[in-house]
Amino acid sequence: MENREQMNIVIVGHVDHGKSTVIGRLLADTDSLPEGKLEAVKEYCKKNSRPFEYAFLLDALKDEQAQGITIDTARCFFKTGKRDYIIIDAPGHIEFLKNMVTGASRAEAALLVIDAKEGIRENSKRHGHIVSMLGIKQVVVLVNKMDLVDFDSDVFNSIKSEFTEFLTKINIKPLNFIPISAFNGDNIAAASENTLWYEGPTVLAQLDGFANKKENRELPFRMPVQDIYKFTEENDDRRIVAGTVLSGNVKAGDEVVFLPSQKKSIISSIESFNTAPAETAYADQAVGFTLKTQIYIKPGELMVRTNEPLPVLSSRFRVNIFWVGHVPLIKNRNYKLKIGTMRISVKLVEILNIIDAAELNIDTFKDQVERHDVAECILETAKPIAFDAISDLELTGRFVMVDNYEISGGGIILEGVSDSENSLVEHIRDREFLWEKSLISPAEREENYGHKSKFVIITTGSEDNEKTIQAVAKNLENKLFKMNYKAYYLGVSSLLNGLASEGATDSGSRENQIKQIGELARIFTDAGQIFITSVFNLDDYEAEKLKLLNQPNEIIVVNIGESPFNSFKPEENISGGSPVDETVESVCRLLQQQEIILDYYI
Repeated sequence: MENREQMNIVIVGHVDHGKSTVIGRLLADTDSLPEGKLEAVKEYCKKNSRPFEYAFLLDALKDEQAQGITIDTARCFFKTGKRDYIIIDAPGHIEFLKNMVTGASRAEAALLVIDAKEGIRENSKRHGHIVSMLGIKQVVVLVNKMDLVDFDSDVFNSIKSEFTEFLTKINIKPLNFIPISAFNGDNIAAASENTLWYEGPTVLAQLDGFANKKENRELPFRMPVQDIYKFTEENDDRRIVAGTVLSGNVKAGDEVVFLPSQKKSIISSIESFNTAPAETAYADQAVGFTLKTQIYIKPGELMVRTNEPLPVLSSRFRVNIFWVGHVPLIKNRNYKLKIGTMRISVKLVEILNIIDAAELNIDTFKDQVERHDVAECILETAKPIAFDAISDLELTGRFVMVDNYEISGGGIILEGVSDSENSLVEHIRDREFLWEKSLISPAEREENYGHKSKFVIITTGSEDNEKTIQAVAKNLENKLFKMNYKAYYLGVSSLLNGLASEGATDSGSRENQIKQIGELARIFTDAGQIFITSVFNLDDYEAEKLKLLNQPNEIIVVNIGESPFNSFKPEENISGGSPVDETVESVCRLLQQQEIILDYYI
C-alpha cells in the first residue's frame, strides 16, 4: 500500500460565510465523496424543491456516520495528487479548542473564510485570534461569495488590506488571500475566468503548496531522561541513561548534551532489554545509553545531539493554555509543570489575552484564567528548562499543568521569553528595598564576634560523597563553635516539613527548599553569623540562585570530589577521598584566607 503524505488543515469562519460550502466543494472537486453521493444529494434537493447547496454534503456524510461509515462529524477527508488531507471543521466551541490546544487535533495550516459581501465580522477576528493562539503559521484567507459583489477586485483588495492589518497585530502573516465563489467553484480547483485580475494559486494548489511537518525520525534528536540505572552485580559498573526517543536518531560515538544542566558526553553504547547492543536509536524507541565520561544527571533532563539545532533554554516562555481546573489559574501561585519527563514548579506571571471558549469573547484585562478559558500568557518555572517552540518541534513544545495533584490545564509553548528580569530578581529587589536595617552595623557585629559573616555551602556531584558533605558541614560547624565563632549548620532536608510557602502545592520540592535555605542564609549572614549547609548535586542554576538570595552578603561554595557544575566555579575543590577532619581543616584555611575568621591556626 502506498505510504502517502498526510496533512491536517483547520478551517474557520463566521457563520454563513460559506465555510461548509468550501468543504463540500473541496470534497466534490477532488472526487473524495462516496460513489453516487453528489448525485444523490442533488436528486434529493430536486425532489424536495430545494436549491442544491454543497454544504448539504456535510449533513449527508454526518447522517452516514450512524450507519458505520468512518467519517467524523468534525473532520472530513479528501485527497489531491500530492497528499491526503484531513480538514478539521472548527466551530469554535469548547471541545474543539480544548483538543486543538492540548494536541488531540493538531493542524499544520489554517483556512480563514470571509464573506466578500458582508466583509470582516467580529467572529472573523475572533477566529483569527484562535488561529494565532494555536501557533499555526501557515494561514490563507479565502474571500468567498465573490459572485455576490460581481468579482470586484476593489472589494477583494479592501478586505485583504484591512484583514492583513488586523492579522499582523496578532502575529499572523497570511501566506495568501484567494478570491473564490465556493458555490460556483471559482478558484477552488481551477482558475476562474471571472478573476483575471487575480494571478495567485487556486485553493487546491495553495493547499499542495503548504509545507508539511517532517516525520519524527527526520527531526532533531530529543530524548527526555526517564531514569538513570546503576548496575553493581558481577563487576558490572554501567550507568545507563534510559528513556524513550521522541524524535530524530542518535548513534554510538555521537556527542550529546543534557539540558538544562548543559553537561556533555559521548555515547559509548546503545542498550535495550534482552537485546544485543544497537548502533543507532530512532524515534519511538525505548532505549538506554552508556556514556564514555561519567556525568551525574537527573531524571527530567532533555538529551540532545550537540551537532543539531538545540532547544530553547529559559525559565520564562509564552504559551497558550486551555484551563480545565475546578478553580481559576491565578497569578503568582505555584503549580506543577510537566513537560517530557521534567516536573518543576511553575507560576503564571502575565496574562496577555483570554478567549472564553464558550462565547468566543476576547478579554485582555482579566487577572485570572477561568475554567474552559483559552489564555495566551507568560509562565515562569523555578529554574530554566529545555523546550522547543511548537512551530519548531511539536513533541517538546507541549505541556500540562497540575494543581493539587489533578491535571488542570494543557497547552503549547509559542516561544521563549527573556528571563533576565524574572520573579526572583524582582523579589530580591523588593525584599532589599523593604529590608529594615538593624541599629547594629555589620562592622560592630564583626568586632564583637571576632569574625565576618558568610554563607558556606558544601556540595558534591558524586553519590559516594553524599554523606561525606553532611559530615564535613556538621564538623565544620562544631569546630568553629568550639573556637567561639557564631556558626550554625542547617541541612536542606530539615526544611521538608517547615517554612512552607503560602499557596504552594510543592512546599517539599527541591526548588522550594533551595529558596528557603537562601532566604534563611540572608537572615543569618545579616545577623553576622557563619551559616553552613550541605546540598547534594547543587547545579549551576541553584548555586546562582543561592548567591542571589543571599545578597548583599556573599557565599562560599566548596565542592568535594566529582563536581556537579558545568560553568559555576566553586571557591574550593577538595579530593573526595580525603578524611573528614582534613577536609574541615581545608575549609577553615579557606575562611582564613578570605579573612572571614581572623585568628585560625592549625
